[in-house]
Amino acid sequence: MSSRTRVWRPGRPCSVRGMLLHRRRGAGDPTYRLEGERHWRGLRTPEGPATLVVWSRPGDGEVHAEAWGPGADWALASVPGLLGDDDDPSGFEPRHPVLVEAARRHGEVRIGRSGLVMESLVPAIIEQKVTGQEAFAGFRMLVHRYGEPAPGPGADRGLWVQPTPDALRTVPSWEWLRMHIDPARSRAVVTAARVAESLERTAGLPHREAERRLRSLPGVGVWTAAETLQRAHGDPDAVSFGDYHVAQDIGWALTGEPFDDDALAEFLDPWRPHRGRVQALVVAAGLRRPRHGPRMAPRTHLPARVTRR
Repeated sequence: MSSRTRVWRPGRPCSVRGMLLHRRRGAGDPTYRLEGERHWRGLRTPEGPATLVVWSRPGDGEVHAEAWGPGADWALASVPGLLGDDDDPSGFEPRHPVLVEAARRHGEVRIGRSGLVMESLVPAIIEQKVTGQEAFAGFRMLVHRYGEPAPGPGADRGLWVQPTPDALRTVPSWEWLRMHIDPARSRAVVTAARVAESLERTAGLPHREAERRLRSLPGVGVWTAAETLQRAHGDPDAVSFGDYHVAQDIGWALTGEPFDDDALAEFLDPWRPHRGRVQALVVAAGLRRPRHGPRMAPRTHLPARVTRR
C-alpha cells in the first residue's frame, strides 16, 4: 500500500510528544503506538480508516508525517490542528508565579484539535467513574473485538482503528458486560453512536454550542464533555471538573491545598476563556499532589445506575 507524506514547518517551537501523548488511552492503547519519537495513530476519518505517523525534526524546524489508507489525505491535513495551529493563545497570561515559571520552562501552551468527536467521546464515556486500569482494559477489548486493523504498516505494528458507529450500535448487552463496561456507560456509547454524524458536525461549531449538544446526550456530563472538547474541538476553556485528581492537583500546585470542584471553578474564573490552558500547563509541568492515600479500587460489581459525569 502506497503512502502519502507531508512536511510542515510550524514556525514556532512544537513538541510532537507534548501535543500528542495525552491522546493515548493508557500504555496499551491499541490505536496508538510510540516508537522512539515517532507517534503512530490508527484513525477513523470522515474519508475512511487511516494510519498516521508523526515525528519532528527540531533542528530543521520541521514536523514530518506519513499516512496510509483511504483517510490518508484527511489525516495529513489534520496534522497542524493536532499540533495546536488552529489555537489562539493570545490573551492568556499565566499571572500566578507557579504558572509563570512553568510557562518559562515549557513554553507556550497550545491546545490541539483532532476534529474527530467519536474518537474522543467513546473512550471518555468508558473512563467514567472507574479506575484507569478498568477503563483502559475495557477500551482495548472494545477496539480489538469490534474495530479493525489500521491500514498499511499500522497493522504490522498491531495498530487498530476504533469501531464504526454502526458496529457500536450492534454490540450485544452481554458483550459490553464481558468487556467490564456496565449498562450505564454502554447505553451512553450506543446513544452517541446513534447520532454520530450529528456529533461529528459539532467539531465546526463554537465551543459552547458544541458543549451544549454533547451534554444533551444521556450519560454525558461535564467531565465527559470537557475531555471530548479538549481533544476533538481544541477548546482552551474546557476544564475536567469532576475528575478524581484534577481539582486537587491544581489546588495543591497553585495554593498548597487541594481544591474541590467548586473551589477550582472560582479560582480559575479570572482565566476565562483560557481556563483549560491552566490545567494543561499544570499537567505539562508535572505538578501534582503527593499520592499518600489509598487508591481508588477496581469495582467488583457492575452497577446499572445511569451517571452523567
